[in-house]
Amino acid sequence: MAGTRKRRVLIIVENLPVPFDRRVWAEATTLAQAGYEVSVISQMGKDAEAEYEFLDGVHVHRHPMPPEGNGAAGYLREYGAALWHETRLALKVWRARGIDVIHGCNPPDLIFLVAWVMRLFGVRYVFDHHDICPELYETKFGKRGMLWRLMVLVEWLTFRTATVSIATNESYAEIARRRGGMAAEDVFIVRSGPKIDKLEIRSPKPELKKGARFLIGYVGVIGQQEGLDLLVEVAAHLTGSLGRKDVHFGIVGGGPALEEVKAEVRARGLEGYFTFTGRAPNDLLLDMLNTADVCVNPDRATPMNDLSTMNKIMEYMTLMKPIVQFDLKEGRASAAEASLYARQNDPVDFAEKIAALLDDPAARERMGRIGRERIEGGLSWAHSVPNLLAAYDRAFAKIGR
Repeated sequence: MAGTRKRRVLIIVENLPVPFDRRVWAEATTLAQAGYEVSVISQMGKDAEAEYEFLDGVHVHRHPMPPEGNGAAGYLREYGAALWHETRLALKVWRARGIDVIHGCNPPDLIFLVAWVMRLFGVRYVFDHHDICPELYETKFGKRGMLWRLMVLVEWLTFRTATVSIATNESYAEIARRRGGMAAEDVFIVRSGPKIDKLEIRSPKPELKKGARFLIGYVGVIGQQEGLDLLVEVAAHLTGSLGRKDVHFGIVGGGPALEEVKAEVRARGLEGYFTFTGRAPNDLLLDMLNTADVCVNPDRATPMNDLSTMNKIMEYMTLMKPIVQFDLKEGRASAAEASLYARQNDPVDFAEKIAALLDDPAARERMGRIGRERIEGGLSWAHSVPNLLAAYDRAFAKIGR
C-alpha cells in the first residue's frame, strides 16, 4: 500500500452482529489482510456480547439495541438508538485510531447520517448496498405511500453522500447508476461469495435425519420475506397429498418470524417433520447442510427478492447441494442449472420439485457438481476480493489519500 500510514476504515453494520454477518466479516478481514486499519461497529447479539474485541486483525465495537421495531414508533426507537450508538462509537474510533472512510452497510439507509457528522473531520463515505430498502418496505407492508417515498429519498441521499458504491450484483449496480445517479466508474460489484475454506465438505450425520430417509436443509434468517411460511405449506403438501413420509426438514437460523413459523408447524401437526436449531454454531450448520439431500430457498417472489443475491444459495452450491427455489432473477443468475425453479410463490409446485429430486439421485449429484464448479469458477469470495480492493483504491484516489 502506497504511503507510510495505513488507510483507516470504519465499517458500520446494523443488521447483524459481527462476526456473524458473513459478508461484512469477509470484507473486514480482507481489508485488514491488505494492510488497512479496520474497525467495525455492530449491534450486540448472542455470542457477541462484548463491547470491544480485537478479532483476526479487526477492532470490533458493539452496542446494545432495543427490540426490533414494529410500526412507526418501534422503528423510530430502534433506528434512533442505533444512530446514537454508531455516532458515539465512530467518534471514539476517530479519537483512538483515526478514520479516513466510513463503510456503511444497509439496511437501513440511514448510516449516511453518521457519515455526515464525521465529514467535519474529513471522513468520506463508501456505501455497501446489501438490501434495496424501498422494495424491502413494499415487501413487508404490501404497499407504497408516503413512507415508501421517504425511503426512496433516503436511498438517494445515501448514494449522493457516497464517494463509491459497492453492489452485491448487477441488479443493485443498475439501481446505483439509475436511481442513485452514480457514475458507472464509481460503482463496483462485490458479490457475497463464500470463503470456500470456511465451508468444509464433511461426512453426513445420519442422526440429523431423525429416522427419515431424506433431509431437506435450510439455512438463513427467518423473517417475513424469507418465505418459511411457504416452506411449511410445502412440507404439508409433500407429506400429505404426495405421501412423502420419508422426509425431515432441518432449519438452521433465527429471526423475528421463528416463533410464528414454529407455531404454524404445530398447528398443522408437522412437528415430527421439522428440527429448528435457531441460530447455530458453525459446526452444526455445516453438519446439517452436509447431511441434507436437497437444500431449499423458499424466498417468496417480491420486488426485493427478485433482485437480491441470497448467501444461502452460495453456501448450498459450495457444499455441492442441489437446490429448489422459486424462480427469481438473481436466484437463477447465481445457481443456473444447480437448481430447480418452482413457479413463483407456488408451494405445490415447490413440493413436486423436491419430490422429483429425491427420486433422482443422478440429478442431485449432477446439480451439486455444477454448483460447486460455479463457485470455484467465479462466485467464491476469492473472486470478489480484487473488486473490493479496486473500490477502495477508487475511493482513496477520489479523496486524494
